[in-house]
Amino acid sequence: MTQIARCGVVGHPIAHSLSPEIHHAFATQFGRQIDYQRIDLAPEQLEEGVRAFFSAGGTGLNITLPHKTAASHLATNLGPWAQRLGAVNMLTREAGGSINGENVDGAALVHDLTERYRVDLRGHDVLVLGAGGAGRAAVWALLDAGARRITVVNRHPAGADALVDAIGMPGRVHSRYWKDLANIGVFDLIINATSTGVLGQHLELPFNLVTPRATCYDLSYGRAASDFMGWAHASGARYAFDGLGMLIEGGAMAYARWFGETPDTEPVFAALRAQHPQA
Repeated sequence: MTQIARCGVVGHPIAHSLSPEIHHAFATQFGRQIDYQRIDLAPEQLEEGVRAFFSAGGTGLNITLPHKTAASHLATNLGPWAQRLGAVNMLTREAGGSINGENVDGAALVHDLTERYRVDLRGHDVLVLGAGGAGRAAVWALLDAGARRITVVNRHPAGADALVDAIGMPGRVHSRYWKDLANIGVFDLIINATSTGVLGQHLELPFNLVTPRATCYDLSYGRAASDFMGWAHASGARYAFDGLGMLIEGGAMAYARWFGETPDTEPVFAALRAQHPQA
């Protein structure tokens, strides 16, 4: 009898996650059976829950808000991106029982923007809203992809300052205060990496941040991205995308790591986009 691999996504809240649908669709492409579950763990439950999952023979976990930084401390070893960011978005049980942590958020974002939407990231002036795990991943990945200058704004200024200091490229990356948003200039790429949409909160932004050719991108998707997407359209941005493609690309990278098989993401994206139209 073929053993069914146990996988899951850990977050809080997590009921909205499309990750089970994505991974089961990937498994179908290869005739593989997996048991992929949403696992809701509050911060104080994270360590016990993750260790119990792998002790019971679990194969891998995707990690989402608010656990990406804390989960990095539960890994036996960290991949290069996880080391760079101090955060993980997937954990993998390796031979011998060790747990590898890696972060593919940035790679998934860049893949979605450049391959699916054909956005050339070179030379862009970028505004990144949010300096948590996803925001850090976005900044580093966009720098590597050739962004000219990145401004980081966080609701808690210390977070943005710490990120900018850690990068150490004052000519290309700097922080500003949230209260300064109305007069910090215009940008041709704006990334929303805040958790406001997932938490059902309103994101108050001025309408004078975008150039006529601007692309706006929310790292969340579906209903969680609707507030930012509405603002982007009202601001006159040329393009506005949510993070469904990023989620799927990141899921494919995790699936490939766990099973050694690279899924075709396009049919999965098309099916889920039809079920969850972009705002």
